[in-house]
Amino acid sequence: MSAANESLTHFNAAGQAHMVDVGAKPETARVARVHGCIRMAPTTFALIAGGAAKKGDVLGIARIAAIQGAKRTAELIPLCHPLALTRVGVDFRLDAETSRVHIEVTAETVGRTGVEMEALTAASVGLLTIYDMCKAVDRGMVIEEIHLLEKAGGKSGHWLADAVR
Repeated sequence: MSAANESLTHFNAAGQAHMVDVGAKPETARVARVHGCIRMAPTTFALIAGGAAKKGDVLGIARIAAIQGAKRTAELIPLCHPLALTRVGVDFRLDAETSRVHIEVTAETVGRTGVEMEALTAASVGLLTIYDMCKAVDRGMVIEEIHLLEKAGGKSGHWLADAVR
């Protein structure tokens, strides 16, 4: 087995992919915060900001999609554990100067494994939903900057991204 595989928890001693055994880990409160954004043409941004998109309330629908994405993460990411989420918060911030919609997702659970993947999936699905709802007027939108801001709980404790310290 290579040195790289020794630090990757989703591979067993033989180098085969497996779901990590978290059965012996204690249940703790766990939180993950994720940020991402979608950049678009100013006219597209104006449609979203003004609530005038042809398909309806873009951000309201994207919020529901993000929550649904968090809940279905284990169905999408093969080695993720299904989690009982206790909360998924989705906030949007509109930046007219750069024609970007920012999303911040906070996912929480009390469990044996973290919620980073759920928060990352939620942000991705929320931004993809914005793209889907607005693609008829702007196929050049760019989804970017999806990254973990913070995680807390579990053996590794609290982690904060350098960009927000």
